[in-house]
Amino acid sequence: MNKKTLRAVALVLALLCLIGGTAALTIVKGVFKTGNAKIYAVKNSTADPDSILRGKTVVFLGSSVTRGYASMGESFADYLAAEDGLVAVKEAVDGTTLCDTGKNSYLRRLQKLDPSLLVDAFVCQLSTNDASKGLPLGEVSDGFDRVSFDTSTVAGALEFIVSYVWETWGCPVVFFTSARFESEPYAKMVDLLYKVREKWGVGVIDLWNSERMNAVSEEDRAFYMADPIHPTRAGYKKWWTPEFRAYLRVFFELRERAGN
Repeated sequence: MNKKTLRAVALVLALLCLIGGTAALTIVKGVFKTGNAKIYAVKNSTADPDSILRGKTVVFLGSSVTRGYASMGESFADYLAAEDGLVAVKEAVDGTTLCDTGKNSYLRRLQKLDPSLLVDAFVCQLSTNDASKGLPLGEVSDGFDRVSFDTSTVAGALEFIVSYVWETWGCPVVFFTSARFESEPYAKMVDLLYKVREKWGVGVIDLWNSERMNAVSEEDRAFYMADPIHPTRAGYKKWWTPEFRAYLRVFFELRERAGN
């Protein structure tokens, strides 16, 4: 091991000692996992000049999974931009919630986005943080008046997002779930999302219930994930992004056929 490598290792060890706890564990499991090798980096992606997603502007609202917490800040949004020419507006902050719990909540950040953007679709993460923090699910309301939604609950926040996006950008809304992990509260959030879909007609990229996603071997899952929630670069590139690409391609093909 040369001096440069030794210095790098020493620096990392010092950082681990400083930050400790969960963050240190994620760095060990994430940065140093083979799934984060340079070969899987966004810059090594191959662009598809004929992708139907090319030039489409999509806003991605979410938390750590949308940002790429354990994959050097690279997520499906970045791979779609590099490989399909999609114009990705990524608004993602680690640890944030759908429920309006403070200045960095989904709702607060949503309302700070440029209302003059020309948006073709809005994709929103069903955050795992609401489940891990035990925030209330709430119930889907009977009406469509945004001021009546209880945004301290997951249901109210989801409805607020749909209503706000429709009024501000007039574009379709698609929610996506995390891949399956052990969490009864999150499973209930997924069930709730389908009730929101039934009322509002939004799209759902359901990684939680996807047979294809859940058919991967434990060995592949360990390669694709830094922990039960956060993918590595390889996880995004080879496992998650193809699901988003397939959904969005069909989504935009149908809209073009319909003349939208």
